[in-house]
Amino acid sequence: MSDIPENRRRPGGRAGSGMMDPNNQIASKLRALYSAIEQEPIPDLFLDLLERLDGAEQTGK
Repeated sequence: MSDIPENRRRPGGRAGSGMMDPNNQIASKLRALYSAIEQEPIPDLFLDLLERLDGAEQTGK
């Protein structure tokens, strides 16, 4: 059974289903943003920092 009262349930089974639901719209936009960021190249400065940290770790062992 669901914790959501019957008069508050949405048609279609699950509560919150459907593209008109604000939560689905937010989730969709967040997925699109994450996907776009995932495709961006890693900045050279960050790669250099990672290499220096790896070197320091190897030196410390």
